[in-house]
Amino acid sequence: MEIPDRLSWVRRVPAGREWLAVLPHRRDECARRWSLRLGPPFPYAFASLAMPAELPDGTPAVLKLQYPDQDSLHEPDALDAWAGDGAVRLLARDSERRALLVERCHPGTPLYDLPSDEALDVVAGLLPRLWRPAGTPFTPLAEEATGWLSRMPEKWERAGRPYERRLLDVAVGRLTELIGDQGEQVLVNQDLHAGNVLRATREPWLVIDPKPLAGEREFSVVPIVRGGELGHSAEAVHRRLDRITGALGLDRERVLGWTIGQTLAWSLHDDTVFSNQVEVVRWLVDGG
Repeated sequence: MEIPDRLSWVRRVPAGREWLAVLPHRRDECARRWSLRLGPPFPYAFASLAMPAELPDGTPAVLKLQYPDQDSLHEPDALDAWAGDGAVRLLARDSERRALLVERCHPGTPLYDLPSDEALDVVAGLLPRLWRPAGTPFTPLAEEATGWLSRMPEKWERAGRPYERRLLDVAVGRLTELIGDQGEQVLVNQDLHAGNVLRATREPWLVIDPKPLAGEREFSVVPIVRGGELGHSAEAVHRRLDRITGALGLDRERVLGWTIGQTLAWSLHDDTVFSNQVEVVRWLVDGG
């Protein structure tokens, strides 16, 4: 079956090839189970196969077949917890097939179509609605960050030391300080960037594709600070950091530390180096 170009990376890994082999069968099973009419996949998906769907009564929806990674395992649980308040509604789920049926946003234009400051105001309005008290089944941020700490030095060596040792040392130091000294644990989203907030009709803007954890509020703004959708420059990154932490009354130093730590942890994947993320870390380490 045809898959979007942005999803083609799965062909390079054994687990991805196994997933692709069963994907047509899972798509067809879900279509039968929920009596769906399906359209061609959306081109923007990177970690799932997402298709427009229509329910028997004509209701528009999206069928999402997840790549079997750990980060998105509890996406349906997060959507269930939010119950449509600031995020798309979960209509149905099939845990065995890692399939979700969710509300479709219309017109579905991404938040990054707005000027940067307006987009940040939207995020600042959404986030407090998403900060629900969180525990089971969500992975604790402390546990996730401990994994980053243990893997980062080895991945850096294996990748041929693709960035300065000082960046690694700062990230490790920041994460070590932050992990055991957090505030109230709420539902936070590792991937709330400006491409994962879409214009809708039920609400002006809705969050899609969460990668949820249970952690302190300061961590929740990391993706919007890091993400290049609203501009990729030292000035743009620092402006996002200052504006979003100020608007939400968050501890800037803790947001800075989490951003350095997670961004560097996510800058290496197998043999791929995401140089744009390394640049963000360098700007934050050098500019504070």
